[in-house]
Amino acid sequence: MVAAEPDSTPGITQNFVDTLAERAQAAEQLRRLPDQTLADVVASGFLGYLVPKRFGGREEKFPAILDPIRRMAHGCVSSAWTLGFYTLHNWLLALFPEQAQAEAYGAGPFLCPAPLAPTGRGLPAGGGITLSGRWSWATGVMGGNWIMVGALCGPDDGLYPALALLPATDITIDDVWHTEGMRATGSNDVVIRGAHVGGHRLVRSSDINSGSAPGATLHDATTYRWPLVPALALAASMPALGAAERATGIYADRLEGRILYEGGARQQDKPMAQAQLGHAQVRLRALRGLLDDTVAEIESLLDAGSPVQVPVRAQARLAAAYIVRESRTIVADLLHASGASVHFTDHPMQRLKRDVDVLSGHVIFDYDTTRELAGATAIGLKAPRTALL
Repeated sequence: MVAAEPDSTPGITQNFVDTLAERAQAAEQLRRLPDQTLADVVASGFLGYLVPKRFGGREEKFPAILDPIRRMAHGCVSSAWTLGFYTLHNWLLALFPEQAQAEAYGAGPFLCPAPLAPTGRGLPAGGGITLSGRWSWATGVMGGNWIMVGALCGPDDGLYPALALLPATDITIDDVWHTEGMRATGSNDVVIRGAHVGGHRLVRSSDINSGSAPGATLHDATTYRWPLVPALALAASMPALGAAERATGIYADRLEGRILYEGGARQQDKPMAQAQLGHAQVRLRALRGLLDDTVAEIESLLDAGSPVQVPVRAQARLAAAYIVRESRTIVADLLHASGASVHFTDHPMQRLKRDVDVLSGHVIFDYDTTRELAGATAIGLKAPRTALL
């Protein structure tokens, strides 16, 4: 029997994780997170980990959210993904101008999806923009009260990509999220038609990517100087790592009691079954070591007041993509070694695989692209302007 992980993180307790597991099947059927889960995470204080102190938050170091997201995935990968992004987007809000932060943080719990691809168009109007467009992959939109979207802003001869912040009352949700996995994220499409966005609710993507957004100087903490892509990629890889850990725990527990049809032998007595467990465990240790090393490098640069240069950002994105790729393989290998019974729809192992399979399709985890960018920038080649770095 694998012992339960201790409650080492205030806010996200083992009881919270267990409750996510109990609700996982119902959340999948709802195709969104249950209202009680949203109420529970607000009560836990987790959403405020990266919120600035001046707005009532904890202003933790950025990596403080990684372990809770990983642990939540032991209960439900879709829930961990959605709640992790809600918390990440509380951090993103802290990069906007101060007036926007005061408005959004001051309105109560900030539950905000953020489809970042610049598929909208913002035309100059009234000190801000008039925004229209359609955005896919709006994780958490079914429970959201605000939204951030990416858009190309400015006149035709002076376009710049930016993030725009709007109340959820300005959007229309198109129910398209009918998927085999990650169903509880409710990642439907969003449509906006001619909404006005004040200039204080805009922040340039280039400033966020470089760690020089307005909030980086407003708040005296390295948390708000993390560049976006490493932050996004590492946080988003945690549900996959947590899924691989949970699959390993389930497999270890099954070894003790599973009797094989072949002669009635116990699976735990099979050398190959033992080897599968050992292999999964050492791979997990390697992934956690890679994560720790990647985070430590960025934190040390920020603590020294140094910029996080493009090659470092590229290596961080590659580390996240590798964590997801290897975690997906661990889950698949253990599922294959666990027999037919884990394929019943009420068994958590099959949900782990479906969720991680869908999760791994996120553009930030494209392994061919990430390793190419990491290799190219490591030898001094310039990345394309459109590269996610």
